[in-house]
Amino acid sequence: MTTDNIVQPAPPAATGSDFARLCREITSAGLMARRPGYYVARIGIIAVLFAAAWAAFFLIGDSWWQLPIAAFLAVMFAQIALVSHDLAHRQVFRTRRPSQLAGWIAGNLGIGMSYGWWMDKHTRHHANPNHEDLDPDLNPDVLVWTDGQAKASRGIPRFIGRWQGYLFFPLLTLEGFNLHVSGFRALFSPSLKNRWIEGATLVVHVAAYLTAVFLVLSPGKAIVFILVHQCLWGIYMGSIFAPNHKGMPTLAGDDRPDFLRRQVLTSRNVNGNWLIDNAMGGLNYQIEHHLFPSMPSAYLRRAQPLVEAYCAELGVSYLTTGLIESWRQALQHLNHVGAPIRENA
Repeated sequence: MTTDNIVQPAPPAATGSDFARLCREITSAGLMARRPGYYVARIGIIAVLFAAAWAAFFLIGDSWWQLPIAAFLAVMFAQIALVSHDLAHRQVFRTRRPSQLAGWIAGNLGIGMSYGWWMDKHTRHHANPNHEDLDPDLNPDVLVWTDGQAKASRGIPRFIGRWQGYLFFPLLTLEGFNLHVSGFRALFSPSLKNRWIEGATLVVHVAAYLTAVFLVLSPGKAIVFILVHQCLWGIYMGSIFAPNHKGMPTLAGDDRPDFLRRQVLTSRNVNGNWLIDNAMGGLNYQIEHHLFPSMPSAYLRRAQPLVEAYCAELGVSYLTTGLIESWRQALQHLNHVGAPIRENA
């Protein structure tokens, strides 16, 4: 599978398929049109705030008042990651090359997250969401996501799996570091394209980041700054992505419903308002995003009632919940999956 597949919804199986009819309705409503003005404004605001945060960092100097800057930069890193996500889906540019260049600038140089690695991983997730064998987001590296994984678990996943629901948010403090490490590990994968550009831009980010932090701050403050920044970034990223699929039905083996049902039944929406929509980059409309990944995120809110009504017409289950409730469901699922490990400990 090539990384180009991330930008397009799967083609309908036939002209009259359920997804094809929905696609025609969404397209006729103008919701697949580009939004250049929106992205110019969004990227511009994020870039200004990101630059202002680093300017404040250098102006404040060697002080514990840098910790609020670390927290603010965690938010900015997450917002840049969300822009990189939209770039990968070609919501911003129509063609691959400008999307890729902007992705390297935002992802690799801006926040030290490999655009190529993440794009390949996310492509496979979109093709088979919540599939135990095919979705890389369900790999049992640390946590176990299904009953089958729990029964087969060994080592760290088995040790953590006992209480993984309670440990999930504490473990997210490591996610920022994991995103950096995963990008560097991907450089040794033969499937990663443009590895020299990927590697060079990641190295530049890490070198510039560490030089700035240790140049301005004393060693002790620098370490605390890095921990606060990276840990809060990890929590923020996990809080955005965990509600989308965790605790929803999982697939395995030859389980492959048609495209519409595969995307809708494995995804969960989070009720939105202005704050949640912006904080989650529109990904709280996860069902609509999975059905139409190249739809500009600004249109997802408008597409939501059309998709929900269409699913009701078909009798397809469509789940929407509040943000806190989505976290509760995800954590409850993790504890439920880990129960056999606790019982057999």
